[in-house]
Amino acid sequence: MISTTILEHFVRTYGYWALLIGTFLEGETILMIGGLTAQLGYLELPFVMLIAFIGSFSGDQAYFYIGRYKGKFLLSKHLKWHRRVDRVHRLLERYHDAIMLGFRFVYGIRIMTPFVLGMNHRIKAVRFLIFNGIGAVIWAVVVSGGGYLFGHAFKSVLKNVTHYQILVIVGVSVVGLGLWIVRRYRNRQE
Repeated sequence: MISTTILEHFVRTYGYWALLIGTFLEGETILMIGGLTAQLGYLELPFVMLIAFIGSFSGDQAYFYIGRYKGKFLLSKHLKWHRRVDRVHRLLERYHDAIMLGFRFVYGIRIMTPFVLGMNHRIKAVRFLIFNGIGAVIWAVVVSGGGYLFGHAFKSVLKNVTHYQILVIVGVSVVGLGLWIVRRYRNRQE
């Protein structure tokens, strides 16, 4: 079993980097864990929110520009993406600005939305930059705050939280990894 000091050292040493990389790529689970570890005292919540903002904002800006400059080429090579691209188009027609702000909260279109927005040359890069920034702030605060509140509830229920920290962090990580694997498997089946 991993000791609390090893976990604490690992999280303090690599936690912010893992958070940056995880939120650049997708990140709900890693951000929840970031909020939880902030509540447990391993990380600082304001820095968790800042790093999550930076990772999410920069990742979605990258996906936007990939869509802008290589979108049609990549879409022609990956025919399985068409279903999700069509879903994003339908959502954009109905909820245009709301989707640009909140796509991070919609299951299955997190990475595809900025890619599709980039392919749409009617959407100016500056407009996406502004909406992306606002959405990234909201997402970073809400999701990390959710993890922080989960940690608070966890501490309230268990008096001697130190013995269970590792189990909870590993448990949340395993559940998050499991959901990610299931999502990838379903996407491959489609």
